[in-house]
Amino acid sequence: MAPTARANTGPGGRGRPDAAVVRDALGVGIAVGLSGFAFGVTSAGSGLTAWQTCALSLLVFTGASQFALVGALAAGGNPFTAAAGAFFLGVRNAFYGLRLSQVLALPRAVRPFAAQWVIDETTAVSLAQRDRRGARLGFAVTGVSLYVLWNLTTLLGALGAEAIGDTDAWGLDAAGPAVFLALLAPMLKTATERFTAALAVVLGLGLLPLLPAGVPVLVAALAAPVALWAEGRRGARQGRDTSERATAERDAEGER
Repeated sequence: MAPTARANTGPGGRGRPDAAVVRDALGVGIAVGLSGFAFGVTSAGSGLTAWQTCALSLLVFTGASQFALVGALAAGGNPFTAAAGAFFLGVRNAFYGLRLSQVLALPRAVRPFAAQWVIDETTAVSLAQRDRRGARLGFAVTGVSLYVLWNLTTLLGALGAEAIGDTDAWGLDAAGPAVFLALLAPMLKTATERFTAALAVVLGLGLLPLLPAGVPVLVAALAAPVALWAEGRRGARQGRDTSERATAERDAEGER
């Protein structure tokens, strides 16, 4: 979930100092990059080798999708179902790319390489800047620092998990979900977002004993359209109430 765009891409926009942009971008990159260790542990615990785990981080590089994939595999899910859940979580990055293409306006030759770094964190840092230079700098620093650190800690986590043996015995199988929730929680700022997350949890956990592993995650995605429908109904109802109050006030004024 990226924040509302505030980047002024016009030539007259006055941006923040480069040092401030780099500081914020590095803070995000380092904080989130360390979570790669949890992914490496979780992936190794699901049965993937260290090389397979590292390949996921190098090629996929979208934390939520990676955690969803290895989580479904660890639960005994079908690989195709696990991949489908990871794919649907990763689709959001395509929408980020549409917005960032306007903000960053990168040269055509650079876009295929930059697409690998279009994720939640780079989008948030880029859109928080006030001009195009700051957005590009924030995107690049966040992307480089996060990509390097995420892959390094993924390797360390995978090797560490293989060295200690059974990750379940150490309780490390819960590391992935815990990190994912820690990243998600600060993003739930509105009542609609919190309702969507709560409904997704209810659907996912409620259907866990009934459906094959990986399928409850896909069904939980239905929480988003349900929440949007409920929000639309509430908005329409509030609009009618406002209109009725305005009509009543006009009628009362006319009677006077």
